[in-house]
Amino acid sequence: MNMSKIPKTDSIEELAKFWDSHDLTEFEDEMEEVREPVFDKGSQSVMRIRLRPDEMEALKRIAESRGVNQTDLVKEWVSEKLRDS
Repeated sequence: MNMSKIPKTDSIEELAKFWDSHDLTEFEDEMEEVREPVFDKGSQSVMRIRLRPDEMEALKRIAESRGVNQTDLVKEWVSEKLRDS
C-alpha cells in the first residue's frame, strides 16, 4: 500500500517532479474527474526575444541563483519595469 498522497498544489513544476517519480496507477483511489481546466493560462501573449550568448549566460546564472527559471525571471523583470513606468 502506497502512503504517498498526490500533492495539493497549483505548481506545474511540483506536479511534474512528483509524477516523474510516481505511477498514476498507484493513486487510482485518489483520482476524480475534472471537467474544467486546472491550469488555465487565460489570455496571455507570447513574445520571443533574441539575446547574445553572454546575455543568455548571465540570465541563466541570475535565475539559478534566485531558484527560478529564466522565463519567470524575465516576466518578473518586465512586470516590475511596467509597474514602475
